[in-house]
Amino acid sequence: MPTEILEAVLPPEVAGLRFDAALAKAFPQYSRSRLSDWIKQGKVLLEGRVARPRDLVSGGESVRIEAEIAAVIVDAPEDIALTVLHEDPDCYVLAKPAGLVVHPGAGNRTGTLVNALLHRDPALANLPRAGVVHRLDKDTSGVMVVARTPEAHHALVKALAQRDISREYLALVTGQVISGGTVDAPIARHPTDRLKMAVVEDGKPAVSHYRVVERFPAHTLLRVSLETGRTHQIRVHMAHLRMPIVGDPLYAGAFRLLKGASPELTAALRGFRRQALHAETIAFAHPRSGEEVRVSMPPPEDFQALLAVLRADAKARG
Repeated sequence: MPTEILEAVLPPEVAGLRFDAALAKAFPQYSRSRLSDWIKQGKVLLEGRVARPRDLVSGGESVRIEAEIAAVIVDAPEDIALTVLHEDPDCYVLAKPAGLVVHPGAGNRTGTLVNALLHRDPALANLPRAGVVHRLDKDTSGVMVVARTPEAHHALVKALAQRDISREYLALVTGQVISGGTVDAPIARHPTDRLKMAVVEDGKPAVSHYRVVERFPAHTLLRVSLETGRTHQIRVHMAHLRMPIVGDPLYAGAFRLLKGASPELTAALRGFRRQALHAETIAFAHPRSGEEVRVSMPPPEDFQALLAVLRADAKARG
């Protein structure tokens, strides 16, 4: 098991706290349970001596940890191609293709983004979720940020919780949207269908902002920004507004023929068998330098091909 020496000086504001609580403030990138284990194992020295968790501190003391970094990911590395849009010692920004599952799960331990990340960067096995900070649904394409160090992971997860990571999506929805707006509607597990989420009065707060990018005779391309990151949030909010995302297998309902649509458009819509949702842009303060990292990518070929057919159909209608 790899060993790493960690050193710090306890900040003045921890004066009067228990040692274990003060240690958590000095090393926020590690969980309290992991820090507690190191203290109990005698791996943590306070001013050169072994200290007990309940010992009180004054602030200003030196701390040295001989940390054994146990792998927290046990999934197997796999040689799966990844497109990296940004890379530095602290983080990656990746282009996730539609169809790629992010996290291994029951009955689905291989072929995921996490397996690919562990092959590219084995050190990610020491981070929760192999450094993945946020997820995208299997059939949603787009940009994702992945932390490479415990410090970066802590900073980026905290920024996400504080809504300091900006995320913008392109969503093709059914219906003509007149203008942009905001959906402020709580989301929770669907009361009867456990595979779905739903707008539920006592659900978790969820806020999505949307604006019109392009209009078609019976569809609208929207740019959606998130304040929160609930499961299926955009998909649920758009369906709640009765303008579901095209191709969404859970929330769009059965396919219906559009009056006046060309045969090419009908075939394109019928053949698009995933939600037409793409994470276009992500922006965040770099966890080390504080400088803005902003990365964008265009929609994948299948999404762009569908838009091309919609434009041709709109033009033919005049």
